[in-house]
Amino acid sequence: MFLNFIRNNKAVAGVLALLRIYIGYQWVTGGFGKITGGGFDASGFIQGAIASSTGDHPAVQGWWATFLETVALPNAELFSIMVMWGELLVGIALILGIFTNFAALMGITMNFAFLFSGTVSTNGQMILITLFILVAGYNAGKFGLDRWVVPFLRAHTPKQKRENKVVTA
Repeated sequence: MFLNFIRNNKAVAGVLALLRIYIGYQWVTGGFGKITGGGFDASGFIQGAIASSTGDHPAVQGWWATFLETVALPNAELFSIMVMWGELLVGIALILGIFTNFAALMGITMNFAFLFSGTVSTNGQMILITLFILVAGYNAGKFGLDRWVVPFLRAHTPKQKRENKVVTA
């Protein structure tokens, strides 16, 4: 019942649009600040997260620290670019309501990566709001560009083309 309500109700679509734009704004401001701030470098953040994985009560779990140490830190330049542009592009997509589900999924992935790295900040709040966007599916982008993009893409998928040929033949 709740899923039907959140996925199909027009009033909920309006509330979701407001939440989507709010989360998008958070991502855009974070990404834009990093891009225009001149010289964003994630290596300090990564090193801090690795350092937080030791001691009696580590804030970062060992498996995540191992990933950061062996994969992220040696590729800190790539991760810096991915974070800056990922934040900006996720934000723009959420604000415009285009590829909303994918943008929300990428945003929540970044939020979890930040949480795993020991940063709390607004990540928990953003995850909670993004979960509603993900559960709502198409309805979260109904008052956005997804209103036109999703039906267009559905009509032009290879599976649809094959089904249409079988029906017309």
